[in-house]
Amino acid sequence: MSDGSTIEWTEATWNPVTGCTKVSPGCAHCYAETFAERFRGVPGHPYETGFDLTLRPERLELPLIWARPRRIFVNSMSDLFHGDVPTEFIGRVFDTMRRADWHEFQLLTKRPERAAELAGTLGPWPDNVWMGTSVENQRWTSRVDALRSVPASVRFLSCEPLLGPLQLDLSGVHWVIVGGESGPRARPMQPAWAESVRAQCESQGVPFFFKQWGAYDPHGRRVGKKRAGRQLHGRTWDAMPSLG
Repeated sequence: MSDGSTIEWTEATWNPVTGCTKVSPGCAHCYAETFAERFRGVPGHPYETGFDLTLRPERLELPLIWARPRRIFVNSMSDLFHGDVPTEFIGRVFDTMRRADWHEFQLLTKRPERAAELAGTLGPWPDNVWMGTSVENQRWTSRVDALRSVPASVRFLSCEPLLGPLQLDLSGVHWVIVGGESGPRARPMQPAWAESVRAQCESQGVPFFFKQWGAYDPHGRRVGKKRAGRQLHGRTWDAMPSLG
């Protein structure tokens, strides 16, 4: 758990599960896997087993010790709805989020079908638990349909890394994040792709958050994440979903 995060759209992270497996092109250069695998085999390190999926029951109640309200990204190093995470354990995570009702929890999955399937077994969906899914290109817009079946008060899309143009039906979606890929093997994001999503958000009345260009700037030059920045059309886009 980290109090403070470099991820622009959250304030802290909590990882009751770590590790995952790849399911789509957005996973190809997973930052979490790259980080975890650096420590594979290091005795006693939290990532001694690398990016193998691992339940962390000792971390389940950590949000309860934070008195100041925070937005908390759940499983920045995994996917809570991975098929190998037992339903019972997911229920325990939800119990903590329900009890820690002064925080807002942001769940993000590439497996929204399982989230929708389990929603009815997890009890009333807590108002403080947001549910998001990743959509990196048009092939994976089917995830949006599954997301709409989740009874969360905030449903959101993370189009990061954005790997192609998107045409989106944003009905039932309350927030969209767009970002390019960073890292040594990053794939460039075309400005037109990001601008198109922004325009669709505007026309459909959905808040838009531009997270970063990633390794490549808007001119296609590989300059690194910091230099490429996060301005689109000369400004930042930091809209958040309305909670009222």
